[in-house]
Amino acid sequence: DGTLGGGGHAEGILTACGPDGLVVGIDRDPNALAAAGQRLAAFGDRFQPVRGRFGDVAQLASAWAPVDGLVLDLGVSSPQLDHADRGFSFQHDGPVDMRMDPDGGESAAQLIDRLDADALADILYRFGEEPRSRRIARAIIAGRPWTSTLALAECVARSSGYRGSRTHPATRTFQAIRIAVNDELGELERALEAALELLRPGGRMAVISFHSLEDRFVKQRFRELAGRRTP
Repeated sequence: DGTLGGGGHAEGILTACGPDGLVVGIDRDPNALAAAGQRLAAFGDRFQPVRGRFGDVAQLASAWAPVDGLVLDLGVSSPQLDHADRGFSFQHDGPVDMRMDPDGGESAAQLIDRLDADALADILYRFGEEPRSRRIARAIIAGRPWTSTLALAECVARSSGYRGSRTHPATRTFQAIRIAVNDELGELERALEAALELLRPGGRMAVISFHSLEDRFVKQRFRELAGRRTP
């Protein structure tokens, strides 16, 4: 399980593959590893937690290779959204952070601080598919520095000009910044490539995506990888 999260998928797999099946659970978030470890404690050594990025899955799971299956549940997890201090949510106030690994790397606030309006607009358009990326980016840059997720979300809502939409006007912007902070598409590309050397012949890979950007990327890469074999 390359994106362990709360351990729900790992629990289902462990239950289905008993009594001898083993699941390696990978996550860069130490809080997720701790919570999943408690949830899966009853499975004993059949569950092996590993801290790291799922893009490095071939190295992190090399001791157990080749494997029968690999699952990736992409995007942010519910506990990360629920804890305002992680900075992912525009529903509750918190720091503008958005790092899946809270112990390292560049925060969202730091990313915004070092970009100009054009570079930020490119991120909003590419990773959030935000059609009003230019005007939103200009407003965000003008309001720096950002220390509050609610204030940032209000800036996006005000500058975007969206009225009466079913989703919050900041949804695409927060998604784009989060993807950039965590290099989520880069991690996904590396994981898809790693699957070729990690999976045994006949093994299966399942990817759960939540927006069209990931969906298109995975389908395109699967088509490109179809029929390839590692040396």
